[in-house]
Amino acid sequence: MSQPVADIGLIGLAVMGQNLILNMNDKGFVVCAFNRTVSKVDHFLENEAKGTKIVGAHSVAELCAKLKRPRKIVLLVQAGKAVDSFIEQLLPHLEKGDIIIDGGNSHYPDSIRRTKELEAKGFLFVGSGVSGGEEGARYGPSLMPGGSPAAWPAIKEIFQATAAQVNGEPCCDWVGETGAGHYVKMVHNGIEYGDMQLIAEAYDILKRGLGIDEEEIATIFDKWNKGVLDSFLIEITTNILRYKDTDGVPMIRKILDAAGQKGTGKWTAIEALDAGSPVTLIGEAVFARCLSALKSERVRAAKSISGPQRETFKGDKQQFIDDLEQALYASKIISYTQGFMLMRETAKVQGWNLNYAGIARMWRGGCIIKSVFLGDITKAFEKTSDLESLLFDKFFNDAIHKAQPGWRRIVAQAVLWGIPTPAFSTALAFLDGYRSEIVPANMIQAQRDYFGAHTFRVLPGFESDRLKTGEDIHVNWTGRGGNVSASTYNA
Repeated sequence: MSQPVADIGLIGLAVMGQNLILNMNDKGFVVCAFNRTVSKVDHFLENEAKGTKIVGAHSVAELCAKLKRPRKIVLLVQAGKAVDSFIEQLLPHLEKGDIIIDGGNSHYPDSIRRTKELEAKGFLFVGSGVSGGEEGARYGPSLMPGGSPAAWPAIKEIFQATAAQVNGEPCCDWVGETGAGHYVKMVHNGIEYGDMQLIAEAYDILKRGLGIDEEEIATIFDKWNKGVLDSFLIEITTNILRYKDTDGVPMIRKILDAAGQKGTGKWTAIEALDAGSPVTLIGEAVFARCLSALKSERVRAAKSISGPQRETFKGDKQQFIDDLEQALYASKIISYTQGFMLMRETAKVQGWNLNYAGIARMWRGGCIIKSVFLGDITKAFEKTSDLESLLFDKFFNDAIHKAQPGWRRIVAQAVLWGIPTPAFSTALAFLDGYRSEIVPANMIQAQRDYFGAHTFRVLPGFESDRLKTGEDIHVNWTGRGGNVSASTYNA
């Protein structure tokens, strides 16, 4: 029987798994590696892991035997059935109190289920978001663990040492109960969709609107990356714009304009709809990818549907570029505001105690959306832990007020040019709706009551003998309808 020598085990030797193991090894932990195709274990030990303290296992039983108690096993396998299959294989070799950690892109309801099922059997479960791609896994990812709270003390040292570090602080903290870790990762991915769409729209405005080339656009993005937009995605966009093919043509010009997606952004949009939370920017980012996929129809439409004649820009070019920077910044503020609103609503329903400052802190480094901006969000929630909206924090409130004039000019000019800006536009529309004391939903509610007797409520100060504040009211609008109402406001 093998002696327990490893601090943690990891199943799944694809690129992410190998890099995470090497990262943990660098931090001084002994890792036991296992893969369903066992030959991969030997290949890894003889090559990438050669000369390290990493050990291997050729079976699930051997893996479990080599782990110190409580056993800690990370699964980095395809989300869905593969996770459940490995859990079933592991259980006969585990003892009560041992910890199974799912580090894949699992849907959070699965993590809720797994936490409950494993806790009922005496085991502990952690569903952890892992962000940062291959490089993050190797040198420091953003880690978002949630699940069984009793597991955190046993994995805290390993997770926080392995995670990216910003100003001496790890980009990893306990997120919350059951599926909270994977939920926060899902929202992270949705925000990532929004950030990418906003950057793409800014590129399109500079390219098609101002008619400037990739090198000049790269210079603009490079400058932006030294200011409020300092972030990983702005940095890589600058590099992408400067990358040329062997014939000297910018590579970006040769890439088919049809974006793929793996579904996590769609999950966020669906969750927002289910929660009744107006996460409009992420939704538009998902739909923009869907529209991009209709390439053949767009080619046909471009020939048969005319738009405005695009005139050469005659205004102050530098002012326009500065306006665009502010529009991008303000739209990003709206997207993150919406993302944190969604997390707050779901936390209420699920009974999670989410630490919003901690979540923003986790995203400051190691992940795709890492940025200086997230430090400002951290400060906002540290100052007011129950902050209802980022727009009520003075820093972001001031930033939105400063950005508004330029933001409106950018959206208006894009409309006049016929350049689509679904993310910029919906962010501005959300702001205008959010700051409106009165919106036209009264007309919608009147229509619902007219055709379906769905009732309405009266504004305070407008009561009458038949209109009482706080009551669900139905009016016989035509004189032909009855007085029986159908339902109240809830969908």
